[in-house]
Amino acid sequence: MPTSDPYDIIVIGGGTAGLVTAAGSAGIGARVALIERDRMGGECLWSGCVPSKALIAASRATHDASAAAQFGVHTRGAQVEFDRVMNWVNDVQRRIAPHDSPERFRSLGVDVIAGEARFSGERALTVGDRSIAAKRVVIASGSKAAIPPIDGLANVRFLTNDTIFSLERQPKTLLVLGAGPIGLELAQAFSRLGTRVQVIEAAPQLLANEDHELAQLLGDRLRAEGVEIHLNTVIRRAVQRDGIIELHAGNATGGSVFEGDALLVATGRTPSLASLDLNNAGVQVAKDGVVVDEHLQTTSRGVWAAGDCVGPLRFTHVADYQARMVVRNAFFPFRARVDYSVVPWVTFTEPELAHVGLTENQARERMGNDVRVWRRPFADVDRAIVDGHTEGLVKLITNRRGRIVGGHILGYGAGNMIGEIVLAMKHGISATAFGNTMHAYPTYPDAIRQAAEGYTKSRFTGPVKRIAKWLATR
Repeated sequence: MPTSDPYDIIVIGGGTAGLVTAAGSAGIGARVALIERDRMGGECLWSGCVPSKALIAASRATHDASAAAQFGVHTRGAQVEFDRVMNWVNDVQRRIAPHDSPERFRSLGVDVIAGEARFSGERALTVGDRSIAAKRVVIASGSKAAIPPIDGLANVRFLTNDTIFSLERQPKTLLVLGAGPIGLELAQAFSRLGTRVQVIEAAPQLLANEDHELAQLLGDRLRAEGVEIHLNTVIRRAVQRDGIIELHAGNATGGSVFEGDALLVATGRTPSLASLDLNNAGVQVAKDGVVVDEHLQTTSRGVWAAGDCVGPLRFTHVADYQARMVVRNAFFPFRARVDYSVVPWVTFTEPELAHVGLTENQARERMGNDVRVWRRPFADVDRAIVDGHTEGLVKLITNRRGRIVGGHILGYGAGNMIGEIVLAMKHGISATAFGNTMHAYPTYPDAIRQAAEGYTKSRFTGPVKRIAKWLATR
């Protein structure tokens, strides 16, 4: 097989991590090859962030129409045309796709190669009948839906986030296996569109990585909207009969059977690595994905990895961050270490749930009596009151000196607000400084300032309070 002249860098995968790596490398003048076996844009564009948020937007419109009565605005019952909803989802994808297209990246100077990549050596690959080599290789092959080992599930026509956005008919009853972000976002969206939804989760809490208090409040909201949530429920067997899917469960209270005409398996993601022949490159793999050091270099010199195939933080913004770190570390001296201590998480339900840093339980386990918790319910925030979005709260977790170690927001637009707390934690801005920072009125982020102000008020005790009183009355 003919071997081309070596590239400066070869990138495997056209998702977020691969695209950012390729564009960044080309931008500094490197000779870049990008290999993608499917569609450019990866999971985010075709089965993740973009289609799910488009579907959520459509379902929100349905909900807002029915909720308008609280403002004295009465509309006729909203009617959902599911085919047009899905057309909206697909149209959004088509409008964004050019940003990630082969044509755009070729215009940046990237050699885009369609096909499946396999390692034939440390920094050598084959793509079909073509052999290519490079000084550096970046593995950014992404992830796929993790399928649990449930008896009979392989014989059931189930959906994942990779396939659900291709639905042509709306399910009457949707079973959702897994109460993580993907499961809950799509559960609420389909419920609002008129599907009966049952969420089944083996753990005792939905959204296990979130603060228990706020996750429980979100669960209450979803139940109030009609989403059925079954916790502590382990599915043992799956059966499909005449178009109806049955999930047979065993739990502490006995056996249960859940029936629906569609099943969404949302039990996490697993790295896509099987076809790469990583052994030929000396690249080690662990349970969460490719083994990398603090600079994102693999066990093979000159081979790097970024994005979902690294794990365990499988977010588009983390993939973007890792890709930028790879470009820096692969081409320049004085390598930088990755830092995951301040990573925002957002679940795009309504209300949205966002967090950064430690939960209250995690903080108490690590810091004991040094933990302080400050809350500001949106029911006490003027902007939330006038908009009718009073559910949820801001919850800040600090040490006794006011250093913010965790921030949690359950409320309208929480994902747009969490950045303030991320910035404060990243740059060491204390709760005192945060509480003294002017915010526009009336706005939702002012709730964060009000929560931080709780710390300042708590310091106004003892001698400080007595001195202030003396100054005020002398």
